[in-house]
Amino acid sequence: MATLEIDREAGTRPSPSRSVDLKLEVVVIPVSDVDRAKAFYMRLGWRLDADFSSGDDWRVIQFTPPGSACSVIFGRNVTAAAPGSVRGLYLIVSDLEAARQDLLGRGIAVSEPFHGGGDVHAGPDEPYLFGSIRVSGVDPKRGSYSSFASFSDPDGNGWLFQEITTRLPGRIAADGTNFPSQSDLAAALRRAAVAHGEHEKRTGGHDDNWADWYADYIVREQAGQPLPS
Repeated sequence: MATLEIDREAGTRPSPSRSVDLKLEVVVIPVSDVDRAKAFYMRLGWRLDADFSSGDDWRVIQFTPPGSACSVIFGRNVTAAAPGSVRGLYLIVSDLEAARQDLLGRGIAVSEPFHGGGDVHAGPDEPYLFGSIRVSGVDPKRGSYSSFASFSDPDGNGWLFQEITTRLPGRIAADGTNFPSQSDLAAALRRAAVAHGEHEKRTGGHDDNWADWYADYIVREQAGQPLPS
């Protein structure tokens, strides 16, 4: 059985030649019916940034998912890719079930939660980050990066939710901690509250410096550093 290994040290080694920030801004997705696709992404509750056209030959529409720094673009004569051919578009969420319920409440079909099956080389399902086997339910250990759900737009372009609560070391600098949305910050505060409750049980009393403890926990969690106890 194959094993999945992650180089936890690679991200901690700074690039010796980094002099320019490279920010992924746009992902282009191919659709067959522009108006149908626009209606779908509006139902998702994503922000409509632009809808430009020039006659019947060119049109470009841009949407941005809530809390995302990257947008999606589709339209007419904006890509040569076949409609519905894009797979593996990952939307990172801090609460998988909340993300699923949001889509279901909007009338969008979304899969049940699933996690990897261990063998990354074979399986009956469409491949994703953890291979080709999808085991029903969230990851039993509720590990960060390990639980998913999927949905598609009307053309079949494939999206996945991936639940991430703690980043691997080096992915985010501790001094650059930020939250793209109010809901992400609220989720981090809830996790810190649970952890702090365990901290007070261990210490046997009320922690007057709980605010500092919360801040330390949240920064360490997002930066992938060892959590305070």
